[in-house]
Amino acid sequence: MASDPAPTSAPTGPSARPEPPPPEHQHLDVQSGSARAAIFGVSDGLVSNVGLILGVAGASVDPSVVRVAGLAGLIAGAISMGAGEYNSMKVQRELMERELALERRELERNPNVETVELTQTYQSRGMPAVEARSLAEAVMLDPELALATHAREELGFDPERLGSPIGAAVSSFVAFSAGAVVPLVPWFFSGGDAAIVASLVLAAVVAVIVGLATARFTERSKVKTVVRQLAFTMVPAAITFAIGSAVGVTT
Repeated sequence: MASDPAPTSAPTGPSARPEPPPPEHQHLDVQSGSARAAIFGVSDGLVSNVGLILGVAGASVDPSVVRVAGLAGLIAGAISMGAGEYNSMKVQRELMERELALERRELERNPNVETVELTQTYQSRGMPAVEARSLAEAVMLDPELALATHAREELGFDPERLGSPIGAAVSSFVAFSAGAVVPLVPWFFSGGDAAIVASLVLAAVVAVIVGLATARFTERSKVKTVVRQLAFTMVPAAITFAIGSAVGVTT
């Protein structure tokens, strides 16, 4: 009787290991506007108020005047940023809603034309004609799915993610205030050159943090992004300080 064949040894080496699944990645919510408003708000609050504070400080006025100017800049700027962001997002949302209403009407009036358009879209991505037509017809059976699909394919946005004007406004208001208060803090405890230096140091630190956060979100060079943010913060501050020093005030 023949002996049983020897068991086949398990393959060894790198080829024996199963390929690990690709790591999942998370997309940032770049359409809602809140993240953009927050980053822009902190940066704008920091840049505008450090420039205002140093411009007034350069005129060699009393620290109390610098505090009042800084607070006024913070409050006015935060309200302006919040209102502007709200209006911007509101208009954007209304425009998107208008386009959705037009698309919904076209889907109801000309379903065959819309089916052909969707079929052509799928074909342009390499899908065979028969399969593209079949998929388009299946999508068109559900009015809400058809609207969402046409919005993404033709209009370029997701109808479920139109952005929140209130969320963007709040993010912008809070972020601007957070950035604007940083260079103002030293003036509640000191004045003169000490407060000026402290304002610049704090502004530089926050500028670096904002630059690093921006680089992380955008996956750009950290060094370039930080240097750019520092330049956008320090150059206006130096200009306004020089102007304030040149103009001065009469006490």
